[in-house]
Amino acid sequence: MKKIVYTFSIFAGLAISACNSKLDVAPEGSPSLNNFWKTAKDATSGVNAMYAPFDDENFYGRGAFWFIDASDDMVVGRGKPEAENIKNFNSSFIGGSYTEGQWSLRYLVIKRANDILSKVPAITMDEKLKQRYLGEAYFLSGLMYYQLSYLYGDNRAGVPIISKYNPTPGVVVPRAKNVTENYDTVISDLKKAAALLPDFSTYSAADYGHAHRTAALAYLAKTYLYKKDYVNAAAYADSVILSGKHSLLKNFADVFTIANNWTGEYIWSAYSTPAGTSGWGSILPGVMLENTGWGKYNGWGYYMPTRELVEEYEAGDLRLPATILQPGDQFRYFGETRTYSSTNSTSGYQFRKYMEPFGYENPVGTYLSPNGDHPVTALNPPLLRYAEILLIKAEAMIMQGKSGDNEINLVRQRAGLKPISGATMANLKHERRCELAGEWADRHFDLVRWGDAQAAYAKPLHGVDPVKVIWPARKFDPAVMHVWPVPQREIDASGGVITQNQGW
Repeated sequence: MKKIVYTFSIFAGLAISACNSKLDVAPEGSPSLNNFWKTAKDATSGVNAMYAPFDDENFYGRGAFWFIDASDDMVVGRGKPEAENIKNFNSSFIGGSYTEGQWSLRYLVIKRANDILSKVPAITMDEKLKQRYLGEAYFLSGLMYYQLSYLYGDNRAGVPIISKYNPTPGVVVPRAKNVTENYDTVISDLKKAAALLPDFSTYSAADYGHAHRTAALAYLAKTYLYKKDYVNAAAYADSVILSGKHSLLKNFADVFTIANNWTGEYIWSAYSTPAGTSGWGSILPGVMLENTGWGKYNGWGYYMPTRELVEEYEAGDLRLPATILQPGDQFRYFGETRTYSSTNSTSGYQFRKYMEPFGYENPVGTYLSPNGDHPVTALNPPLLRYAEILLIKAEAMIMQGKSGDNEINLVRQRAGLKPISGATMANLKHERRCELAGEWADRHFDLVRWGDAQAAYAKPLHGVDPVKVIWPARKFDPAVMHVWPVPQREIDASGGVITQNQGW
């Protein structure tokens, strides 16, 4: 089998291949491996290959965002039966195309990370760069297990943990005993990553988008939060806060601008570029754009905000106009000032956070992908940013019976709101919802882990019209629907070794 290795970087400052923006390395067992994993160049190619799946439209574009769409913050946006079944927790979506690939895409990254960890130590190369590469592999392994764990794992079954150094080809690995085992794996990986990775501030522009130390620390904080280990969640949030490497931007709206892709609030994002014939990275901004983009660009019209989200914001909250376009709002689009209205949004609203790239005159090719079927932009959608670290610290403190006021008030101050004292979990939940709406922070899982999903989803959802129900009340069984179903194709391919989550 011919080995195909694309050695270009997928990151800022380096070109994207016009014919194929994806990276690959030959799989284990290929004859070409006899000549691979020998040089520093091979190590670099292998590292780049770990990031390659992030260009898949279902990685950080749709895919897992259909699970986030289950929340009360948004609706599908336009008619799409499979997406509607996901939002309604209707098991008929199992086996469909929208979410089946989430499992395998992440295990592909894990496999490539494992290749780095098992092969690169023996390569003669610059030792400092080697250590960084190993740190990147541990980080991406931990990040993928983190995402898989909370999506699919619970106290009855986790997700398979693949041997990093001695995998057995052809042998199906069963599910871990429980999600705690998975979280322990994530923690181990991320701690190793944090010990090996440099700070982001040491990177040149050519390395932007690669894993760095405080990203590992930040995901340790969030993993411990999900594990309900609040002492460690607070401690690792503090390790980011006290690092001096991050800060809140002065203006909330500036977080979602191309100029601030890599500034103080950045911790980890879905790297994106419109370069090449189809761009590379997250298509989420185009997915959230008005369907058909008012005749100028191929917006997909999904994930439209609800009135319930709009009404969550306090009077004067500067985050509301920066987060949501409401009828009558002024915004820039293709170099012109427009007044927002929609003829096809289910709710009549649209998320505004990712709109900046569409505001420039003649943006296609410079700020927008030339291919509207892969609507990547020059804006990197945040996956975990500094404001969320502050809120993780606040939640961890409140759950210990301590004060989270300082961190909550830092977030509120930027939003133009008065400080509060004696903050409770109700205050924390409010701030997470208003601060992180429409992002990968995952409002749906917040409701699940807080035990609030059943009550929240028992209420119908509304759009601009306060009377018209745009999404009826849903039945959420917390004993079953707290996790998502394992993709059917994984169960089938395993011969039943990998089992379905109970109740699905």
